[in-house]
Amino acid sequence: MELGIDSFAAVVSDPVTGVTLSPADRLANLLEEIEVADRSGVHSFGVGEHHRPEYLDSAPSLILAAAAARTSRIRLNSAVTVLSADDPVRVFQQYATLDLLSRGRAELVVGRGSFIEAYPLFGLNTQDYDSLFSEKLELLLRLRGDTHVHWSGRHRAPLRGQGVYPRPQQPQLPVWVGVGGTPESFVRAGQLGLPLMVAIIGGDFRAFRPLVDLYRAAGAQAGHAPDTLRVGVHAFGFVGDSDAGARDDFWPGYARMLDTLGRERGWAPPNRAQFDAACGPAGPYLIGTPDTVAAKLRFVHAALGGVDRLSFQMTNVLMPHARMLRSVELLGREVAPQVADL
Repeated sequence: MELGIDSFAAVVSDPVTGVTLSPADRLANLLEEIEVADRSGVHSFGVGEHHRPEYLDSAPSLILAAAAARTSRIRLNSAVTVLSADDPVRVFQQYATLDLLSRGRAELVVGRGSFIEAYPLFGLNTQDYDSLFSEKLELLLRLRGDTHVHWSGRHRAPLRGQGVYPRPQQPQLPVWVGVGGTPESFVRAGQLGLPLMVAIIGGDFRAFRPLVDLYRAAGAQAGHAPDTLRVGVHAFGFVGDSDAGARDDFWPGYARMLDTLGRERGWAPPNRAQFDAACGPAGPYLIGTPDTVAAKLRFVHAALGGVDRLSFQMTNVLMPHARMLRSVELLGREVAPQVADL
């Protein structure tokens, strides 16, 4: 099993002083997190995409390009690229360039996004939510296969064989499909033979097994080899020196984030008892000591019939930087070796 980290580059405040980091300092800290992940043996690092005041990742390829210059081994990916609201030509060019800068370490995780701010920002209609993604994904896959593409669709001007440059260093730029809980999304990824990244941020991992099985069945029916149908999971995670300490460290920022989103979406206020339960042996959060987290990873692997990559959503808006770096190091040095055999 490959272990990764995903960050949403959220604005962070010091929980002791209450001082909010400047955007420049926050991004500097994020780059240091990626450097430590690289040195510690974490397999991959992803940066999300948002167009909201709480986040600094509206241009993730630029953050990843800065990280490419400071790292040598770790794979660098979007988490996710909101492809529906972007131009597939520009997305391909940006990540092909990142692939050259990183000497073949770039990957894309593409999706429709769980926030809708990008749609009106770029003059798009949310009623076209699914057709935008389907059409643009088809074009993106055509572009990674051929330099000169002839293509036409509803949502973008046609291509008439123009060359799209640069080409990546890797023979084929890896493209994962990021999904939530919609069965059609799992089927589409399987039919296309693309690796799957499932966002599981609540509930029971075992409840997603039928959807993962649906993905694998759709892929097999479409004639794709089983080893191409890779399954990844994106989930809340944090590693500490004790189970209680890890939960205590993660809870304040987690609660603030959910409270902010909950006021927009009508959710109930976050509850500490529910959070602690979610960190338990069968809960959806991977938070605790290296041994606790490794045990949970084995549980997830079995529950979903095999997981190829698990990306820890470690973003926390009230986390001291030194504590985050410690968690990143523990993930790479102490957790990853325990699940390398999966």
